Amino acid sequence: MKPVTVCFGEILWDIFPNGVRKPGGAPFNVAYHLSRLGMDSYIISRTGDDEAGEALRQILRQWQIPEETVQPDPQQPTGAVLATAGENHEMHYDILKPVAWDFIAWQPEQEALIRRAGAFVFGSLAIRSEVSRTTLWKLLDAAPYKVLDINIRPPHSDMNVIRELLRRVDLVKMNEEELQLVLQATGDTFGSPVDGARKVMQHYGVPQLIITRGSKGALYVDKQTQYERPAKQVTVKDTVGSGDSFLAGFLSQLLKGRPVPAALDLAVEVSGFVTTCEGANPEYDSSRFDV
Repeated sequence: MKPVTVCFGEILWDIFPNGVRKPGGAPFNVAYHLSRLGMDSYIISRTGDDEAGEALRQILRQWQIPEETVQPDPQQPTGAVLATAGENHEMHYDILKPVAWDFIAWQPEQEALIRRAGAFVFGSLAIRSEVSRTTLWKLLDAAPYKVLDINIRPPHSDMNVIRELLRRVDLVKMNEEELQLVLQATGDTFGSPVDGARKVMQHYGVPQLIITRGSKGALYVDKQTQYERPAKQVTVKDTVGSGDSFLAGFLSQLLKGRPVPAALDLAVEVSGFVTTCEGANPEYDSSRFDV
């Protein structure tokens, strides 16, 4: 049987200045890559009862990810992020609010699904609203292995809630900038990523921590060990979703009982491949990698 994974949080459209829209949302991206890498992948989310929501559901069908756990919302629109170009081609992102994924309702069947999951993956963005946050809090009680993917997006991030989540999880993934912000919230600084990771683990009791470092690779730290991996030398087209694919690659191996170094190797491989493609969710299947 395939290992079961459940992601929780935002599914949305990224809408670019030229009018092109692409499916997005970190949990959505992670669920896609977990499915591609041989997991039985689910996502708990919510879309509007509108054309944009139906288009996202159509994508779920194409990806063969069950849509039954994605709730329809008769009042709120489907989530969207508006991208605008600033000076020096810098992109700015307006994450619209309120939208359907701010209102993910608790349902008893979600709990049964999560209890049999090898990993329950969620981000810090979906907790910006009270309804989705309350649902997540209930689901955490049922999850045997809790994975927090920190996405700090001001003004949508409440550091107090993030700090509370850090005390309740088994594995955390964040990038170096987010590591710095988490430590600042505790009045701390760090001399190196390993030093910073150890401080977060000590302060919050986090058992496992992954720091993604872009072109510098990635770092894994637990209570006994630490492993570093360089990034793949590739021609980068864009980096959208590379961290999401990294997390999916890592979990796909860990849940199959592979050792951490092997899980890191595949994570680097998958995320490197994704950066050579346009968009967060390029078409591929698991035969591309040693899974």
